[in-house]
Amino acid sequence: MTFHGYFRSSSSYRCRIAFNIKGIDYDFRPVHLKSGAQTGEDFRALNPQKLVPALETGEGTTLIQSLAIIEWLDETHPEPPLLSRDPLTRAQERGFAQVIACEIHPLQNLRVLKYLTGELGASEDQKNAWLAQWLGDGLAACEGLLQKQAGDTRFCFGETPGLADICLVPQVFSAERFNVDISGLTRVREIYDNCAALPEFEGAHPKNQPDFEA
Repeated sequence: MTFHGYFRSSSSYRCRIAFNIKGIDYDFRPVHLKSGAQTGEDFRALNPQKLVPALETGEGTTLIQSLAIIEWLDETHPEPPLLSRDPLTRAQERGFAQVIACEIHPLQNLRVLKYLTGELGASEDQKNAWLAQWLGDGLAACEGLLQKQAGDTRFCFGETPGLADICLVPQVFSAERFNVDISGLTRVREIYDNCAALPEFEGAHPKNQPDFEA
């Protein structure tokens, strides 16, 4: 398998965690987003959406979108599972993941922020207010969902990390990177710290990637 990603990309970060939990090796090809490598002819041939990640499966197929890649990994490498075997809990896990991947993350995407400060002429302060609004609001919703769960589990939906945790950790990393105050989100912070203590999550951290730039 060949994985095309970028060290700071939240969606690439999710996939790296999933690879680590599954113990799957892959060839890594960096796509430098700030230099515009994702718009080049070679990468557009892999993913016409011009976004990372993209995964060449080795079977002549390229997969895109992190949640689709992670679920494919879970189906083709079922141990340890990333989704509950209970249909109701599995739907809750997917819903939580989609709050992040579909509602929060797109509003911090590099192309969105470049459009804000470029074509729309937003100032740095206005861009930061945008990020504080949407990242803060979205993670507050995640906190509410976690608070509704019965029991005080180590991870989002149980005692082992799964899809929800895989999505939560990169989003908290982004909030910290953009200086969004989430100190009051106690369950979010607790679960983030529990995940960060695991080598599978630490190994996937942006600072530990071969294409890392300070």
